[in-house]
Amino acid sequence: MSNIGFRILPITKRVDKAIIEQYRNVVTPHISDNLNRLHSIGSELRPFHKEGKLLGTAITVKTRPGDNLMVHKAIDIAEPGDVIVVDAGGDTTNAIVGEIMLEISKKRGIVGFVIDGAIRDTGAFMKGDFPVYAKGVTHRGPYKDGPGEINVPISVGGMVVYPGDLLIGDEDGLAVVPVEKAEEVLELVKQQELNEQKIFEEIANGTIDRTWIDKTLKEKGCEFVEFTDKI
Repeated sequence: MSNIGFRILPITKRVDKAIIEQYRNVVTPHISDNLNRLHSIGSELRPFHKEGKLLGTAITVKTRPGDNLMVHKAIDIAEPGDVIVVDAGGDTTNAIVGEIMLEISKKRGIVGFVIDGAIRDTGAFMKGDFPVYAKGVTHRGPYKDGPGEINVPISVGGMVVYPGDLLIGDEDGLAVVPVEKAEEVLELVKQQELNEQKIFEEIANGTIDRTWIDKTLKEKGCEFVEFTDKI
């Protein structure tokens, strides 16, 4: 019998590591633009690390607010290159991860935390390059009672994340690339990078065409009022 609400599932599909590595220098705005600006985690989850880009495969955890038993288990079963993504209900009363879990995760090759909840021991996070995004901070520690689920669809910062999805985080926030779309989005991003490179060249040499602005305004019915000095 399935014990829904207290179970551990496997990740059935992962993005190829060679594809993941090609996202290393991709910025989140380009990813967002090519996913119709919908596949982003809300800005309320902010970075607490000094530097470093988040890039890896999502191992998802759904837990009740203030409890991190299943987060500990996720750390133990995660593979190198995984990101621990936790739906803790957005509650910040108790911290979900701290310095001890940080050090264990680094040792195991885990590449980051995304916590829809709180963290503690922020000094340890803020002096390093292990990426962690969270909703808030509190010194209050977590409980370890359960229940919870590992590798189920979760909601984090208003975005549904599936186990195996690609997580990318930088100074602009967090983007999610569905596992089955990783290659397609990568190609779209590469094309956008080329397009923007051309725009920057046109800006530099003074040939950029800005007539689209007035054209768009007129198409949308904007009224252009001419200046007159008559009273």
